[in-house]
Amino acid sequence: MRSYKRAGCASCAARPRPPSSVSGTAAHNGCSNLPPLVAAALAAAQRARFAYSCLPEQGQLLRVLAGGVGAGVIGETGTGCGVGLAWLACGAHPDARLISVERDPARAAIATGVFADEPRVQVHTGDWRDLAEDAPFDLLVLDGGGQGKADEPPLDPRDWLRPGGVAVLDDFAPMTTWPPTYNGQPDTARMYWLGHPRLRAAEVKVTPTAASILATYLG
Repeated sequence: MRSYKRAGCASCAARPRPPSSVSGTAAHNGCSNLPPLVAAALAAAQRARFAYSCLPEQGQLLRVLAGGVGAGVIGETGTGCGVGLAWLACGAHPDARLISVERDPARAAIATGVFADEPRVQVHTGDWRDLAEDAPFDLLVLDGGGQGKADEPPLDPRDWLRPGGVAVLDDFAPMTTWPPTYNGQPDTARMYWLGHPRLRAAEVKVTPTAASILATYLG
């Protein structure tokens, strides 16, 4: 750990899902045929009582997107205990590099243990902005900073993505109006990604109540 200093989940579709990753760890309960690395990360999250893993459906999306990178570089903000990172690793090319940053030292240590035998994967401890040291990325999963949610400004894709690189953001309720709203107010984070002039972005549902944004940087 540095300080800054292919089986699917066939049973998942039949069960109702929570609207966000708040219950993402528990949402994996009952999923059959999880990839071994995902199962190991999930067990670590359960032992740590960490609830905020990605949904299994989001994980399957990450696995597919990682496969499209080839021998490229994948970044992630917000490792947690490594469940989403495990889904990425399960889909990634043997020569891909995966770099994730987690601000909580205890969780970063847990995730480092999960990937101890996976040389493609690095877990760093620090602020999400520290991940910029490894940019540009071919695939960038924004789960622990950089999205522009709350009072935090979104990252600039010019500084983080290669031309053709893709940013992925989850934890949205499916959009039903334009402009999109959150708690009765304009959803400025979602509008930033969907309306950015150098991105081609779309929102996709991963469950009936949860959506992700995929944004390709045009360079």
